[in-house]
Amino acid sequence: MKRILLTTCMAFLLVVAYAQENSYIVKTKGAKHKAELQLAEAEEQEQESAADFVGQNFKFYSLCDWKDGMKFMVVPDEFDLVMKTFTDAETDKGVSSMKLRYKIMIYKGHETDTDGHDHINFLCQDDNRMYYYEIPSGSFDDYCFGKLGVPTLAYLGDVDIAREKLVGKELYTKTRDYRIDTEVDGDGYKDVLVDKDMQVKVTAVGVGTRSFPVKIIVEDKDGNEFYQNVAISKTNCGMRDEEFVMDKAKNLFGNSFELVEDVMSINSYNYRQFLGKVIHTKFPTKMLNEFTKKIQAIPRLTEYQIEAMTPHKNSDKFTLKLKNTTIGTYFYIDMLLDEHLAEDQTEFFGYLFALGPGKKVETSEGSRAMIRAGHVGIGFSEDETMMAAGEPDKVILSDNGRYTWVFQRSNNKLLYVDFDGSGVVTKTYTRDGGRAGVGAASGRRKAAMTNSSKMSVARGTPLE
Repeated sequence: MKRILLTTCMAFLLVVAYAQENSYIVKTKGAKHKAELQLAEAEEQEQESAADFVGQNFKFYSLCDWKDGMKFMVVPDEFDLVMKTFTDAETDKGVSSMKLRYKIMIYKGHETDTDGHDHINFLCQDDNRMYYYEIPSGSFDDYCFGKLGVPTLAYLGDVDIAREKLVGKELYTKTRDYRIDTEVDGDGYKDVLVDKDMQVKVTAVGVGTRSFPVKIIVEDKDGNEFYQNVAISKTNCGMRDEEFVMDKAKNLFGNSFELVEDVMSINSYNYRQFLGKVIHTKFPTKMLNEFTKKIQAIPRLTEYQIEAMTPHKNSDKFTLKLKNTTIGTYFYIDMLLDEHLAEDQTEFFGYLFALGPGKKVETSEGSRAMIRAGHVGIGFSEDETMMAAGEPDKVILSDNGRYTWVFQRSNNKLLYVDFDGSGVVTKTYTRDGGRAGVGAASGRRKAAMTNSSKMSVARGTPLE
């Protein structure tokens, strides 16, 4: 009896050690070591908004379509521990699922033995031995059309793809029910409640259970980790579609998580078609300057590259992150893609921006530094001045070709910029004052000033 007990303990410790070394076994932070196995079958779910992500990346393989080399992991549940799912091909003896737990099985086709029974064959990657699962009744062709599959096996193809596609990505939580691990060396877990529609980051992806093979661990902004085991392609899941209801509904990927990228499709608009595009302002506006943390006046024909488009929660607006192609500074502004939803036309992306390059502005390294800070320097050209301060609110013409641009500042001060006859800044100064009324403008400025006076400025806000 002592020998049996010792052998059992040694087998258990080997399984624990293997689990800790196996990169497919991942745990949330704070899991505690515990010398007991508490196997718990996880639950999963799916969501319509994630159908594209799942459909494009995760193919369902019916047992009839399994290909040589497909990888699975033995992840038995409590019932499987007392059953011998696999048989050693060399000895024709059943093998305990406990012994094979967490071992990787590579599919090697199927065959009919001399007794007329059909076998599904596997090569164990860990011990290099052949094992088979004997189909309970009927032929392989009869059996493979059902969703029964092979018990205990979690499909690792989904895990590998999910690792590649999701680790480091931002998701939104789509349910409140998740879990945290309570054991490093076992399957202990605790249910936790989190906020829905919370943005989280994927920190790890590993194996879950046979029915829900992809374990996705995420972290919130406060560093708290939790996870969900989800079914994605449902290859060898062993569950029918209609079984993903009630509590198990959350174990479909789309019912637990939503990619931030996928949220970028509001009112059938595909945000991703705009990412990386070069655009320019058609009218003067105002945007948040990331460098100065202040709202800055932006002139027409300023060129940007679209860096990101982040949808607002519970709103049709999105925050546009733009990189100025001349000075490299990032700017932010809130926009709408649907003109019919805009109360003011200046909120509509297509009104304010146009695709394609804007006006090319030549700047020196020194002037670019001042422009990023929103300062106008002596020697600036008109274009450099507008990049730093925007379109002037007023133009004052003087004799001998000299003129002054006046800008209304947010602190109720007026900025005066004097130009010589060749359009070079000779002097800048500020004065207290009210609104800078639009005065006489040079011919080349009239169109811009007219457009500016007709529009109400779109408000730029930081990401919330």
